[in-house]
Amino acid sequence: MRTDGIPDGLPVLSRGKHRTPRKGACFMEMASVLAGEPWSDRPRCTHPLLAQLARLVNDHTSDEGRARLVPLIPEVIGVHGEGFEWEVGVVAAVGCQAVYDAPQEAQHALAAGLLRCQELSDDAADHEAIAEALELVPEAAAWARSFIDGAPPLKPRSFQRHSAPAVLLSAVRGTSQAAIVDPDAHLHVLLRTGLDAAHRPRTSTRAVDPVHDVLRDRHAGGRRR
Repeated sequence: MRTDGIPDGLPVLSRGKHRTPRKGACFMEMASVLAGEPWSDRPRCTHPLLAQLARLVNDHTSDEGRARLVPLIPEVIGVHGEGFEWEVGVVAAVGCQAVYDAPQEAQHALAAGLLRCQELSDDAADHEAIAEALELVPEAAAWARSFIDGAPPLKPRSFQRHSAPAVLLSAVRGTSQAAIVDPDAHLHVLLRTGLDAAHRPRTSTRAVDPVHDVLRDRHAGGRRR
C-alpha cells in the first residue's frame, strides 16, 4: 500500500532506534531515507527539536496506531527552524495542546514550561495561546507560578538545553498516560500541532545560537534516545 509521498517497500514503523532498515524503522529513520541521507534517527534534514518530538511520538504510540503517523513523515524533511523565536513557538504549541489532558505531574511540568515560553516569546499569538491553555488548568497554573516565583529569568541557552526537551517529553509522555479515549489519536494530533507550529512563519528577534546546534552537539556520537 502506498501512502502519499511514501514509496512502497519501506520498513514498517516501529519503536526505538534500528541499526539497519532490516531491523525496522522509526519515524525519523524513515525521514532520513526519504531525504536521501545516511540512515539515522537524527538526520540533518530536520531541526533536532522537531525530530525529538517525532521520535517521542513514534515511541509512545502503540504498534497498532503507529501507521497513522506515516503520512506526516514528509512534512519534517527540510524543516531547519527559523531561530530562537521559532523554537519557543514550537514548544509552546505542543505544551498548550497537551496540558489539559495530562496527568497532574506532567500537567504541573507543562504549566511551568508554558510560563517560561511566555517569558521568552515575543509572539502575540504564542502569548494568547498560552494564556488560554493555562486558564483551562488553574490548579496547575497556580502551582507553576508559585514554583517559578522568585526564580531568575530563564536564559535562552538554558531553555534550549533543558526546558524545551523537558516540555516535549512531558507533553508526549503525559498524553500517552492520560485517561483519554484513543491516546494514539491524541499523540497524532500532538505531532500535527508541532508540525503546524514549525511551518508557521515567524521572525526571530534574538541573537542566540539555534537549538539545532545545541541538540546536535548533545547527541553527537549517535547516542540513543
